[in-house]
Amino acid sequence: MFDKTCMDAIENPNMMIPWYLMAAYAYYEQDDPILSDGLFDAMAKRMLESWDELEHWHKEYITLEDLKAGTLLNKDLPQRVVSAVNSLRRGK
Repeated sequence: MFDKTCMDAIENPNMMIPWYLMAAYAYYEQDDPILSDGLFDAMAKRMLESWDELEHWHKEYITLEDLKAGTLLNKDLPQRVVSAVNSLRRGK
């Protein structure tokens, strides 16, 4: 699990968006989570509460409904997300 790495990164609230996308991909597509369920759920709640203030070019891949449900299913995510998860796992 990469909870500590994620927590350090999301001190900048906008970084929750890529971490949410990466965690969803790892969990739903790879069936190999990178974050604990608790952190993923907490991040969804925090993002929902501050949605209008968040800015990130991948924000379009997440909806308020996704955050309310605490999921991110059936999304065609950018290759950048896939590459980021793979790099994280390799320790790069």
